[in-house]
Amino acid sequence: MAFHHKHLIDITEYSDTDLMTILDTARAFSQVNERAIKKVPTLRGKTIVNMFNEPSTRTRSSFELAEKRLSADTMNFGGSSTSTVKGESLIDTVKTLDAYKIDCIVVRDKHAGAPHIVSQASPASVIDAGDGKHQHPTQALLDLYSIREHKKSFEGLRVGIVGDIGHSRVCGSLVPALKIMGAEVVLVGPGTLMPACPEALGADQIAYDLDAILPDLDVVYMLRVQLERIEGAPFPSVREYHRLFGLTKNRERLMRPDAIICHPGPINRGVEFDSYMADHPDRSVILEQVYAGICVRMAALYLLLGGADNGLSA
Repeated sequence: MAFHHKHLIDITEYSDTDLMTILDTARAFSQVNERAIKKVPTLRGKTIVNMFNEPSTRTRSSFELAEKRLSADTMNFGGSSTSTVKGESLIDTVKTLDAYKIDCIVVRDKHAGAPHIVSQASPASVIDAGDGKHQHPTQALLDLYSIREHKKSFEGLRVGIVGDIGHSRVCGSLVPALKIMGAEVVLVGPGTLMPACPEALGADQIAYDLDAILPDLDVVYMLRVQLERIEGAPFPSVREYHRLFGLTKNRERLMRPDAIICHPGPINRGVEFDSYMADHPDRSVILEQVYAGICVRMAALYLLLGGADNGLSA
């Protein structure tokens, strides 16, 4: 399958056709993940490095599983286990990795722009697994996958992204991805957790009242309040935030009957959700998003690295 991209760093470089190709390929790979033996030889002989310089559970584990299920050779490192703690630069670290003749580097870093720097220093394909407050393209893709599984089409779909917009790299990829696919996007949250120029994200609407906007949403996408990135006191207390912007059992009455709930994880119960809504059997697709992460990352790796055959042969 021809796919004319070498890197997955900036989601805005991808067309609706490109994004749909990844989603369709991910759906095909879901067949592999349902098999008794969840492995195909598609990327046998390819070497992938997971360079995670920032903590991660879902992204890192799903990339590792995706690579193993595609039969790639993988190497995992990052943070305090690398020579960056001795003063080695990111570029010198990348050049060291290139000496091993690797094919792909998956980069997660607290500094915005790190994956782009890696792509300029290395001949390998680069995938952004989250950089600072900038982008997280594979998260946006697994979100699109999960939404499409329930809503079938993005045209005219109204998606509300609620919470800590200003510190979210998810927004940096998800808002443009949804817009590329034809959805309408509303950003909802307190003014103190909005970026300086929220309209720059490209959303159709900015709202500061969750109760007023809930009846208009097909998808309610809740964001974690990133206390580790916040300076000062953007709201009086967690309890007050939950009262105004938490998705609760009482607020469900305002939602459309078929509205679904998404969250990139990790969730904070009692902050952005109560447990009733986080675990809602009909509305919450949070665990489906986790599963979609494996399928989408298999698809991205396969397409970027020119995997053999159709990717599904055992």
